[in-house]
Amino acid sequence: MRNLIDFFLKYNYWFLFVILEVASFVLLFRFNRYQQSAFFTSANAVVGAVYEISGSVASYFYLKSVNESLLERNMLLEQHIANLEKALEKSGLDSLSVHSIRYIPQTDYRTFKARVIKNSLNLMDNYITLDEGSSSGIRPGMGVVDGNGIVGIVYETSPSYSLVISALNSKSNISCKIVGSEYFGYLKWEYGDSQYAYLRDLPRHAEFNLGDTVVTSGFSTVFPEDVMVGTVDDMSDSDDGLSYLLKIKLATDFGKLRNVLVIARNGQHEQLELEKKAVIE
Repeated sequence: MRNLIDFFLKYNYWFLFVILEVASFVLLFRFNRYQQSAFFTSANAVVGAVYEISGSVASYFYLKSVNESLLERNMLLEQHIANLEKALEKSGLDSLSVHSIRYIPQTDYRTFKARVIKNSLNLMDNYITLDEGSSSGIRPGMGVVDGNGIVGIVYETSPSYSLVISALNSKSNISCKIVGSEYFGYLKWEYGDSQYAYLRDLPRHAEFNLGDTVVTSGFSTVFPEDVMVGTVDDMSDSDDGLSYLLKIKLATDFGKLRNVLVIARNGQHEQLELEKKAVIE
């Protein structure tokens, strides 16, 4: 207590100076309109700048949840488009029917959110590790997509993690077709540029053009029909000359993978067991 009193006595002139300064500023801004207006204008500018900075910081930390929501929304919109196209083929341009399609529940597939925690691009067989596993409902054989297109297929799972065979893997073999055509082939990656893969076994009588969109065919238990794959960049003949070999520019940027969706088809296990039984017999 003695030291505190000595401190105040030692610096009493400074304390008096501060008190008088504060009092003078209060009187100045309270009883003078111009100074009052200038004070509030400056204060509002400072407060606005502080709020803007704090808002930017808060938005940065919410980016993950925003990206996940956009990814989920993108997948839902793709399914809506697929439903609309199928309905238009069957029923024509009935606007009432088309409008009602948007409310058809997507009961054939379930999706699980996950985040990429490890990825490779430059190996012959590239794999991706996700931060979700069997405890979240993810199983081997499920498809993986991001907001742009296909990513790969789940290969192995543990309770907390999943290992995905990337589309950039020599073991990857995804059934795809060209939009507007029912002919399909198989997407294979050859060691090299991570932006490109090749669509093999497309029949020679299939019609297409450079720049056409390539999507999943739906002829498997892994991916739904019409999930984006990429666009036709170049074409050539296969080694045996019996089919086309198309160079596909992939829609997914594998160097920027972050948030993904794992797709589970209802009845997938039952179909696989039935097909396996037919092969054994």
